[in-house]
Amino acid sequence: MVKLIILGIDPGYAIVGWGLVEYKNNTFRPIRYGAVTTDADMDFNRRLKVIYDDLSKIIKSYEPDAMAIEKLYFTTNQKTAIMVAEARGVIILSAEKVNLPVFEYTPLQVKTAVTGYGKAKKLQVMEMTRRLLKLSEVPKPDDTADALAIALTHIQATGSELRQKMYREGNI
Repeated sequence: MVKLIILGIDPGYAIVGWGLVEYKNNTFRPIRYGAVTTDADMDFNRRLKVIYDDLSKIIKSYEPDAMAIEKLYFTTNQKTAIMVAEARGVIILSAEKVNLPVFEYTPLQVKTAVTGYGKAKKLQVMEMTRRLLKLSEVPKPDDTADALAIALTHIQATGSELRQKMYREGNI
């Protein structure tokens, strides 16, 4: 029997959505989910430290098999893009410090994996995430639901039970 625990991350600096999903016996189970939040009036470097510290605690507590994080895609606000990229850097560092493998997925990949349709709307992805995880309601904030969808995307990308077993044993 193959069991995977994936930590999904929706990166940001005001809100970092996170969600732990277990895959076992061809079923998904949410373990825990939430958001790391930082105040807008907090020094930016302090915000990065809070994100790093909180995610490091989550990783240490739950010992996931991998981190799945959304790739950044910005077309307008460069200042915001840079700040999110810096936050994303400390998020990845929190995984790398404990040799946790990190996998990146585009929004298109997440939409396709969760809904089967790459042009799905955000609400469709959130509702399908809720259904796949058998939750009574869509988690809030939206960043948390997004993080769970990213975790599901990695599980879908990992493939068959044989491939998952090879992944856990370090053969892929």
